[in-house]
Amino acid sequence: MEKKARKVAKKAKKTPAKKKKVAAKKPVAKKASKPAVSVKKGEVDLVNMKKDKIVKEFATHEGDTGSPEVQIAILTSRVLQLSEHLKDHKKDNHSRRGLLQMVGKRRRLLQYLKRKEEKRYKALMERVGLKA
Repeated sequence: MEKKARKVAKKAKKTPAKKKKVAAKKPVAKKASKPAVSVKKGEVDLVNMKKDKIVKEFATHEGDTGSPEVQIAILTSRVLQLSEHLKDHKKDNHSRRGLLQMVGKRRRLLQYLKRKEEKRYKALMERVGLKA
């Protein structure tokens, strides 16, 4: 058995490994990376202005950004905006998922508000324009 192994080893040393011809690769110019979302500065300012306006309108006190009323109003605005977007872009399933998540979050906030203080709930439903 050892003799065969030695013969194979000797033969491997004698025969040089064949080199494969490899074609030279052409240099590929890399494209500039695009931002994930193409939003112009003016559009961002409009979104922030709209959000600030909603916060001022629905705030229960100065500096209020986290009350259920403010959160529901912001979510309602975004839901309306996204539903308009989806009318034009029917196959945009990523945005559709985001819309469903926002609707679910708004629904949970509304349930919370209704459970805690029904007067505030009914007043908000009228102001936002949702069905009670």
